[in-house]
Amino acid sequence: MSEYISFPFFCYSFYMDEFLRMNVFFVVTTVVVIVLGILLAVVLWRVQRILKNVEYISKQVVSESDIIRQDLREMRGEIREGKGRLKSLFGFCGKALNEQRKILNR
Repeated sequence: MSEYISFPFFCYSFYMDEFLRMNVFFVVTTVVVIVLGILLAVVLWRVQRILKNVEYISKQVVSESDIIRQDLREMRGEIREGKGRLKSLFGFCGKALNEQRKILNR
């Protein structure tokens, strides 16, 4: 079934048969698919770049956390070795605070 299409601004009329409609449909569909494919490729490229940056940052965080873990391990070892020194430091601070309180209460 053909449909009569009139274009008065072209000053002529023609019938658009099914074959012509089919060709127009396929051309339009092909253009839309190509445009969507290009847009999808651009979006995926950007996502890939973002994921690479996230991976780099996560590797940096892992390496820094390993360094911090090692530092804490060393600090705990030093505290364990020097327990007496740490205890005497707290004792000294406590005595100094008591003396300051006595002076302020006079």
